[in-house]
Parts: sequence; C-alpha cells; structure tokens
Amino acid sequence: MRAAVPQYVGTDFADCPPGHRFGLYFPVWTDDWLLDKEGKGAALKQTLKLPSHAKVILEALRRRQTLLLDTIPENARLSIEARSTAPFATGLGMEHPLENGFAFLNPYGLPYLPGSSIKGVLRRAAQELAGEASEADRQGWSEPAITALFGLESEDGSKKHSRGALTFWDALPDPAKGSLGMEVMTPHYGDYYKGETTPHDAGQPNPIVFLVVPAGSEFFFHLTCDTARLTPDLTASWQDLMRAAFNHAFDWLGFGAKTAVGYGAMRQSTAQVAGQSVQTLAENSRPAALQATESIWSNATLRFNPGSKEIVAYFGNRSTAGLRGQQAQDLMNQLGERAERLKMQRELKGIAVRIEQVGNQLLLKGLA
Repeated sequence: MRAAVPQYVGTDFADCPPGHRFGLYFPVWTDDWLLDKEGKGAALKQTLKLPSHAKVILEALRRRQTLLLDTIPENARLSIEARSTAPFATGLGMEHPLENGFAFLNPYGLPYLPGSSIKGVLRRAAQELAGEASEADRQGWSEPAITALFGLESEDGSKKHSRGALTFWDALPDPAKGSLGMEVMTPHYGDYYKGETTPHDAGQPNPIVFLVVPAGSEFFFHLTCDTARLTPDLTASWQDLMRAAFNHAFDWLGFGAKTAVGYGAMRQSTAQVAGQSVQTLAENSRPAALQATESIWSNATLRFNPGSKEIVAYFGNRSTAGLRGQQAQDLMNQLGERAERLKMQRELKGIAVRIEQVGNQLLLKGLA
C-alpha cells in the first residue's frame, strides 16, 4: 500500500501529525491507484500516534487559549475541564476512503471539536433544563435566557435571527497515552439499506473502521460572554447557568458524533485532576485564578445519579462538579443514615456542605 503523493515526497510519514497521515498521506492505495479494501485497518493504524513535535504544538495551542483568556475579565469568561469516559468521534460525515472521516484542525493536523458543535450541545442542554417541570430542576434556565445567551434561531420561516452573548472556542483534546484509537461498526443489512433487497439473515456484514479520540482523554472547554448584551441579573448568573448546562450535557447528551450509542460521554474532572492539569497548561501564567477559596452552602441540595453513581450539590442557580468513585463513597459515609434516603429518592435537601472554588470550578469537598 502507498499514499497518493508524488514519488519524490517519499514513503515515511511517521513524523507527521495524525491529521496529515489520515488525509494527505493515507497509505491505502495499490500501485494501480486502486483502493485496497482489505488494508483499511492496517492503514488506519499508521495514523494514530502523535509524534513528539505534534504534542508540542498541541500544548502551545492550548496555552495560547489560556493566555488569551487572561486578557478577558473573570466575569466574562468560563472554562470547564472534562475527561472523556467513552471514545469520542467527530466529523464522521467528511469524505474519506474509510467511508468515515474525522475533524482535524488544519494546518496543524490535530483533532478538535469545533466551537459551533459545542454551542449546539449546550443549547440543547439549556433547552432541556428550561423544559423541566419544577423550578429547582430548571436551575435558572428559561427561554429568554437561552435567547440572550445563545441567540435566536427561528424555525418557522420568519427569518428572525439574533446573535447571542456567548462565544464558544474550539476544544483541543489531549488524547490519552498520546495516541488516537480505532473503532469498528458493522452494518448487517447493506443491500436492504440500498434498496436492493428485503432484510434477511443471509446478508454479508460490512465492517467499517473509523477513527476516535480514546476514553480518558482531556478536554478544555472555553467560552466568553459579551456581558454588555445581558441584563444585570444574567450578567451575574450566566456562569452558573452554563455550569448547569455543562453538567446536564455530561450526564445525558455527550459531545461529537454517535452519542446515541454512547460515544462522546464525558465527566467534569475532579479537584485533583483539575488543579494539576490547569497548572501544567497555564504554566503558572495565572496563579491567582487557581487559588482555592472555601465557602459553606448551608441549605444545599444533593442529587444522586444512580447510573453514574455521581453526587452533585446545588444551591440556587449554582452547582458543583460531580463526585464519583471513592470521593462519592466518602460523602455517603459522612451522610450516615441519610445516604440510603439519597439513593432511594435521588435528592436530599437542606444539607450543609463545604465548597471549594478553584478557578471557575466549584468543587464539593464534604459536609460542613
């Protein structure tokens, strides 16, 4: 197999970023310039690893975002760090010999999630929260707030549009272990989908490999707000509203493609992970933003997600990052007999909790 490039370019592209090997130098062609259908998987394996200089570029791009954020007032910006709990895919609809493409940020050849896609997911999260029956479940969201922050997009042909106050930056994932991953989908009724026959069990399955960012990868979401477009109430509460939208998106929606079958699931990073990786990313460029401040929420509500075993604290329009694993179990132990009520009813009101703020993140530290 060979890449579709002139001979003088050579055949060794191991030092190129994944996006260049996946696009410009994809080695899946025979000497007759025909697609080697049996060699797709082997060709894809050659595109996965990030070489050392690509990691340097990725770190520089993410540091550039951090330094740009430092020029924006704290009440006009928000950053959320998350870690994927399932493979992440985006740009699968792009044309490619594998039948499934992938979104890379050019000219760098690095995977990314466009800000427009992030906006779409969070708008959907806000709409779902605004449609909840109780005021507590809405967490401050309403149709006027959605229009002010995300803008107006008419669907009735009236052509009424307005720009929202938020700007969503592209997210640049840091792939776990410095490498992308491979997944396989296997349609079993290709002939039926093409309209050539009825569905039957004698059809030949067609395995299709595609590219993903593996589970355990790190994502930083950044957004800024033109507060001059907002009312005083929204100016004071937009960050809490967006934290609630992120939490809902992490719990129920996911990011990227194929979210209906579990891809793109994420969770907000724990306090330890958030503190370490933000410090590394910023390289001490904004130490004041990372100073932890602790407060007490004397009348908070704890909510328990039985699927993810996650505990989140809510107070008015504010919410914390979720606790999972041993940290969640430690909190359950502190609750004592009330832990069973939390598990059964999924909600426990009137609880005093300790909250630590690190940068823009609110972290649940335990009972007060």
